Amino acid sequence: MPSSPQSSLFTVDLEPTGRRARVPAGATLLDAARAAGVDIVASCGGVGICGTCVVKIVRGEVSALNQQEREVLSPEEVRQGLRLACQTQVLGDVGVDIPPASLVRGQRLQLEGQSTDFPFQPAAQIVDIACAPPDLRDLRADMTRVNDALGAAGKPPLAASVEQMDELSARLRREGWRARLVCFPDGRLAASLRSGSPVLGVAMDLGTTKLALYLLDLTTGGTLAAAGVVNPQIAYGEDVISRISYANRGREQRRQLQTMLVNTINQTVQAECARLGLDPSQVVEYAAAGNTAIHHLFCGLEVEQLGRAPYVALVDQALSLQAAELGLAGAPGARVYLPPNIAGYVGADHVAALTASQERLQESPALLVDIGTNTEISLQVDGRWFSCSCASGPAFEGAHIHDGMRAAPGAIEKVEFSESGLRLHTIGDLPPVGICGSGVLHAVAQLLEHQRVDRRGVFTPRLPGGFQLVSADQSGHGREIVITRKDIHEIQLAKAAIRAGIQTLCRRAGIQETDIRSFVIAGAFGTHLDLASAIKVGMFPPLPASVFHQVGNAAGVGARMMLASISARQAAERLARLSEYIELTIAPEFTGYYENAIYFPER
Repeated sequence: MPSSPQSSLFTVDLEPTGRRARVPAGATLLDAARAAGVDIVASCGGVGICGTCVVKIVRGEVSALNQQEREVLSPEEVRQGLRLACQTQVLGDVGVDIPPASLVRGQRLQLEGQSTDFPFQPAAQIVDIACAPPDLRDLRADMTRVNDALGAAGKPPLAASVEQMDELSARLRREGWRARLVCFPDGRLAASLRSGSPVLGVAMDLGTTKLALYLLDLTTGGTLAAAGVVNPQIAYGEDVISRISYANRGREQRRQLQTMLVNTINQTVQAECARLGLDPSQVVEYAAAGNTAIHHLFCGLEVEQLGRAPYVALVDQALSLQAAELGLAGAPGARVYLPPNIAGYVGADHVAALTASQERLQESPALLVDIGTNTEISLQVDGRWFSCSCASGPAFEGAHIHDGMRAAPGAIEKVEFSESGLRLHTIGDLPPVGICGSGVLHAVAQLLEHQRVDRRGVFTPRLPGGFQLVSADQSGHGREIVITRKDIHEIQLAKAAIRAGIQTLCRRAGIQETDIRSFVIAGAFGTHLDLASAIKVGMFPPLPASVFHQVGNAAGVGARMMLASISARQAAERLARLSEYIELTIAPEFTGYYENAIYFPER
């Protein structure tokens, strides 16, 4: 029986943009990217001579490497599975990872946030020493001289590896018996540097989708650079469950996810150091905050137990690990500090956000919501802390939405009805190519406000094809952009999970939602969402505007604070110990709250 035209179409997933295309067999990956509105650099117009459209095949069947690619790509690039998008033909469903250099424009990454003050008190202690050179009257060993100089400064003796002792001895002789030593409180040597050299640290928010990295001067606490990049693990799944499933195939797969994450971190640190005329060997400590799954994958830990009930972490206490053990660039004795996890799905990133938001959370009752694929919520009532995790789904990042995409240039982020028709706002003021999570939320709120959708989420009048936001001739890719009934349902499920989580915590704490005095919203999505829309669809309770605080990337700020202050680490560890985790799947009140919250509020 001959196949239908539809059956000969294949799906191409284009990460990290979150876009996908359906193309016929034989179409190139560049064709697929263009069909999806993804701008891949193709300086030669797609004839295969410039080498700017490099992509990595993650899965699926494509055409064999051709002669054009062999001439343009290096043997190492071929070994890594890189291909030219303009030359590679689709022969089945394919997953593609597009390196940042191959994208014309990157997606919006949230780096900044608000913080609580802690004293500057880094774990890495800096001591400049000057030793008397040896002579026939002073035959003390090199390390004895160093320890004597440290003792005179009130510091304990050094504990150093053979490699570090070798390096220090050579440095002292090379630089007139002077050196800058960076040590940890237990006496372990992190680095021996030239006197007066900058001492660096790196704070990291390791998100499921995005990584935020901050390069700090540990002599002053100042931030020298901030960089946002896509988490490369996204090529193996947009959500942590997909990555856990991949890691569970074997040790090699788990190691692969860890290595690709660490390599991206190293490349970013090296690039920022090079830009500032610094050396990665001056990095003496990292502080890393991520959700429990990303935390475990970053450390190379087993994640199988996170993928099945009762979803327990392998480790929940704070960790201090050797950076070299994880493959991170830095000084020979550099360390990595990871704050504690609260539970399997309330991780160290949430602890970091709580730490950064302490001033906002002092007024009781106070709530912090960090919205993502998994939304973490913490409630403080009279010094007691309650926390939970809601499976809010990926709708707020544009996934599972008909024309959804991440917050990248060309994404619709605001929809307004006016007398002249719809007014759309896109990121970068570019022609629309899709709609991001905050845009979907705003669009649904507007449809409710103008009675185009009822409480059930049904179009009035019914629109089988969905509500058109952009016609094909006005879009950036020549296709119409619509909001469908399924899109509205995805938003209903996501907002219901969050609202029901809030209500469950309030019930356990013995308060009403209306009692909340401070409502803190953290994370990239929380920075850009429209509060009025969130209340209108019923995601948040109808509280006064003065109660809400959108604080940006609180997890990234918390990581910076913990890198720069032992007091911040102590506060984070105390918060984790105090938190009473509520497992919503067995909370009897949650189901009722969730079912009611699926409906939109009465107007």
